[in-house]
Amino acid sequence: MRLEKIRVLIINDEAESRINLQNILATFEGIEIVGDCADDQEAIEVVGKLLPDIILMDVYMPRLDNFTTAEKISLRFPRCAVVIISMQGEQEYLRRAMLAGARDYLVKPFKAEDLLSTIRHVYELENKRNNLEGKEKDARFKSQVVTVFGTKGGVGKTTIAVNLAMLLAKSKKKVALIDLDLQFGDVSIFLNLSPRRTISELSQEGNELDISLIESYLIPHISGTRVLPAPGRPEYAELIMPRHVEAIINQLKLYYEYIIIDTPPTFNETNLSAIDLSTQILLVLSMDMATIKNVKLSLELLDSLHQRGKTKLVLNRASDDMGIRIYDAEDTLGFLIAAHIPSDGKLVVSALNKGVPFVLTNPSAKVSLAVKDLGDMVIKDLGYQKDLIESRKKPFFKRIFQ
Repeated sequence: MRLEKIRVLIINDEAESRINLQNILATFEGIEIVGDCADDQEAIEVVGKLLPDIILMDVYMPRLDNFTTAEKISLRFPRCAVVIISMQGEQEYLRRAMLAGARDYLVKPFKAEDLLSTIRHVYELENKRNNLEGKEKDARFKSQVVTVFGTKGGVGKTTIAVNLAMLLAKSKKKVALIDLDLQFGDVSIFLNLSPRRTISELSQEGNELDISLIESYLIPHISGTRVLPAPGRPEYAELIMPRHVEAIINQLKLYYEYIIIDTPPTFNETNLSAIDLSTQILLVLSMDMATIKNVKLSLELLDSLHQRGKTKLVLNRASDDMGIRIYDAEDTLGFLIAAHIPSDGKLVVSALNKGVPFVLTNPSAKVSLAVKDLGDMVIKDLGYQKDLIESRKKPFFKRIFQ
């Protein structure tokens, strides 16, 4: 039984649309309509007075100032979650909504139950976030959720995720590795695993995904890492909902010290759920203009989602002959690089073909030592922008010999 009602504010410049939304919401228990607003200009003032839990904002696309209003609300009142409603379902509009700080996006026409589900999901997620900010997590471990994300295919995120998980497990850490690249995940190939059951079957087990059920789907690897594989076929990705991802991660956090998550090179609902629950985000970068452009856009998006502060840039295949200097890339991005993984295509490809991570077969190789340094950074919870800025303030020789 819900003790508190979810307080909803409607922002829409069409009176008929406001009335329709009010009529729909009035049929739901646990929802309280605290007000409505027809004017973008007064919306911020109204939000400040009412401080609703959820803001339903209809965005009429030719009026680009609506996105500006949503962004101002998200920045000024971070505990008031914006849900954008629009006739437009294209990826570009979804990207704009996320950049504006929206927590979710509904495309008209939608069913009444979809509206209720979205409101409740966003409300519950915001409550979890606010509770974690206000008190220490009550968990068996001080668990670290490390999401490895790349802005395009081929930057090496799976290589880094798999070898990082192996290295942490070698350090006697309790590690779970989740393949969240739901359509084309390759973690099983990297580890020479042939899973019979995957995250898609797990998601169909019902609403109660407890730790005993989840662990029955985890495949033990010789390193000590336990692996939750991606679906066996691309179409099975549709079976996994954000709520499944949240439940799995939250359960694993109680029993595992490190949860490493490999992801696809896109922002989608399941990815955003993992990013939101992450304590560290490793954003993988390669030194080419297309990737640098995508990384810059990703950093802007992560900033709007209030996730930039836990993001660390990892330069993969670092080399002196790439044609772009590291300092120039950092200057373009406005973001310092935290870790460098050298190029060693022969060793990396050989390890992939054998299904045995190179940190296990060649621990003294330069690329393995670089992953070890990355693991140390993750364990010590360093490599954030404030750490890097402080480090670079030190005199050059002091940094070298420290």
